[in-house]
Amino acid sequence: MYEWVLAFHLIAVICWFAALFYLPRLFVYHSMADDSVSIERFKIMQSKLYNGIAMPSMIATVGLGVWLVSMAPDYYLSQLWFQLKAAIVAVLIGYHFACAHYMKQLRDDRSTKTHIFFRVFNEIPVLFLVAAVILVIVKPFA
Repeated sequence: MYEWVLAFHLIAVICWFAALFYLPRLFVYHSMADDSVSIERFKIMQSKLYNGIAMPSMIATVGLGVWLVSMAPDYYLSQLWFQLKAAIVAVLIGYHFACAHYMKQLRDDRSTKTHIFFRVFNEIPVLFLVAAVILVIVKPFA
């Protein structure tokens, strides 16, 4: 059973990161758009991506991750690599909801952020993905 839960957890992680990479990129394009047709298109794309992919895959990632931990809680909870990975997941959840915040500002035409801000913001999940993968695969503090 562990392998099945792990497989679906990884699928959910990949889907969640795809959304976390693409949604802020849409913010870049949205903030640069100057015609109403493009702006409305970006609003729809952002909403569908967030509600249809980002949110369900985040919920699946966390739920399946908790399920995995519940199969060997003494092991996982005692490992520093896992504790650091859990902290990264918490930060990524915060990033996820920050994306929702910016999406709502863009939707309501009240965003004060520039495309440059969103370009930098778009790179944040890459750093956490690299750190999480290294912690899980290499387990440097095991």
